[in-house]
Amino acid sequence: MKGIVYTGEGAEVLDGLEVRDAGPGEVVVRIMAAGVCHSDITAASGAFGWPAPAVLGHEGAGIVEQIGTGVTNVAVGDHVIVSTLQACGMCKACGAGKPTRCRSTLGNMAQPFTLDGDPCWNFAAASVFTERTVVRAIQAVKIPDDVPFTSACLVGCGVMTGAGAVLYRSNVEVGQTAVVYGCGGVGLNAIQALRVRRASRIIAIDVDPQKEALARSFGATDFLDGRAADIVDQVRTLVPYKPGELSGPFGAGGVDWVYDVVARPEVTLNALNMLDWGGNVVIIGTPGGDAKFELPYQPFTQNERGVIGCRAGSYSPHTHMPQIIDLYRRGEFMLDELVSATYPLEGFHDAVHDMHEGGVARGVLVLD
Repeated sequence: MKGIVYTGEGAEVLDGLEVRDAGPGEVVVRIMAAGVCHSDITAASGAFGWPAPAVLGHEGAGIVEQIGTGVTNVAVGDHVIVSTLQACGMCKACGAGKPTRCRSTLGNMAQPFTLDGDPCWNFAAASVFTERTVVRAIQAVKIPDDVPFTSACLVGCGVMTGAGAVLYRSNVEVGQTAVVYGCGGVGLNAIQALRVRRASRIIAIDVDPQKEALARSFGATDFLDGRAADIVDQVRTLVPYKPGELSGPFGAGGVDWVYDVVARPEVTLNALNMLDWGGNVVIIGTPGGDAKFELPYQPFTQNERGVIGCRAGSYSPHTHMPQIIDLYRRGEFMLDELVSATYPLEGFHDAVHDMHEGGVARGVLVLD
């Protein structure tokens, strides 16, 4: 079979892949559609230090083709979303419904594939940029057959990372105000989750003006150019301390929440300065491992502002993915609209090009 493989020098579409059978507690999934995410591009650049060769892709959906012994949550023929969270299901974090904190979800490097007969690594415990993959049964989340694979696959990462930060990591109240800093696929899902939460003002910020139409269609009430030197004042103009006064004592005024999808030091500092008393920055973006930022103490100790980390949307696959699918089927959550374009597997580099050009919410590879 064929797939997109990180070779150590980049990503290539190669033939000659094979995947092993499902072992105990595992399933083989025939991948029908896979979203192209920035993390796959980063991996293909070598920035993660991932071993090569490795089959890329971590945002997929497909049909269960084989189950191993002891698997009871899915059956052959079921439609599923593949989750990257290869949780143990038994630790304190898993028992509390917080598998993103399960230590077993880290790393998970394995070689379930061969390439031309030689061992080949997986990626992100998923490897969905190929015709078939093998994952633990806990990673296969059953969905109704009427949900398109091209839409369902995006729930595996981009949707849950953005929407989950709003729905499952923070406690946005009806009528509160928020900024979403970065309006790619993850940011758009944070925006629409804020719409679902009935936030009164949703301010989208991005350096690409092409993102404005998309952001507004997903629920943004305002759009600001992230390149502006006075971006903090622009936010405070929209949500001032009081009419004619942008800031009050100790920086009062501003929004209740900022979702930092970018995660650059200057952005995170801007995000803090946009907060009202008691507001929180939720960091969603994933910069390099040595990236750092510096923030002053006083906004935290005097005014109860906060900075919250968020991994993958802090979601629990078998609880929260079905919630998103249910919202979608009831017309309250947009999935089809996230799919800006579809490509064959061989069109991966076209999808990457279109992503870099801007204006694309998500490109999706269609494998069948």
